[in-house]
Amino acid sequence: MARALFFIHGMWSTPATFDRLRARLEAAGHVTRAPVLPWHDRDATLPPPAEMGRLTVEDYVRFLVAEVAAMPGPPVIIGHSMGGMLAQIVAARVPHAGLVLLSTAATAATAKPAFSTLRTVAGVVTKWGWWREPTLCDADQARWGIFNGVPADIADAEIAQLVWDSGRVLAEMTLPTLSATGATKVDYARLGQPALVIVGSEDRTTVPAISRATARKLTGPIDYHEIAGAGHWLFWGATELRVGALIAEWLGQFDR
Repeated sequence: MARALFFIHGMWSTPATFDRLRARLEAAGHVTRAPVLPWHDRDATLPPPAEMGRLTVEDYVRFLVAEVAAMPGPPVIIGHSMGGMLAQIVAARVPHAGLVLLSTAATAATAKPAFSTLRTVAGVVTKWGWWREPTLCDADQARWGIFNGVPADIADAEIAQLVWDSGRVLAEMTLPTLSATGATKVDYARLGQPALVIVGSEDRTTVPAISRATARKLTGPIDYHEIAGAGHWLFWGATELRVGALIAEWLGQFDR
C-alpha cells in the first residue's frame, strides 16, 4: 500500500539529503514531500540573513506543521538528525501514520551529552554570540563528526552543500530551557504509532545513546537498528542502501 512520506532534513542541511532515498521509495509507489526549512535554500557562499540566527525550534515546528497539512493524508514522518527531533515534536501535534528517525537528535527528554558531540560543533560554539547568529559548521569538524567513515570525495561534496542555520535553534537543542515555549519537550503519550529508529554505531554527532533513549520513550511498536560501523551520515554507498531497505521493509507492515 502506498504511503504519504514526509521528510525533514537536519541542521545545516537541505532536502537534497534524501534525494536517492525518495527516488527509491517513490518508485515503489509512495508519495513523498520534503520541504526546505526557512532560509535553508540560501547558498552558503552568500552572507546569511541576520534574522535567521533568531529563528527558534518553535518557528521550524510551526512551518512543518503547516507543510504536513498539504499531504494527502496522515503521513509517515521521516527525519534525520535535527530533523529527527523535529519529527517527534511535529508528530505530537498532527495526525500521522508512523515515525522514521535516522540518527535522531535529542529532545528535552532524551539528551545524552557526549564529548564527540561538543567536538563536532566546537567551531560554532566557541565563537561569542553564536546563540543569536546564523551558524555554519566548520568543514574540519564536519568531516570529523558528521561525515566520519564517509569516503573523502563524498564527504567533501556534501560539506560543500552545507548551508547556514539558526544559532538560536542549536542553543535550544543544547539547553531546552532556553525555549520560551518548551518546544523540545515532547508528549510521548501522543507518539503511539509504529516507529523505526536507525543509528550508526559510530555516530559522533547524535550518539547512539540518544536513539536508544528515544526508542525507550516512544509508546508505539518500535523497530530499532544500530548499523555497525556507520557514522552520523547514513546517505552514501552500502549504508544508504541498507537504510533504504530497512525503511521499505518497515513500510510493508502497512500492507498487512
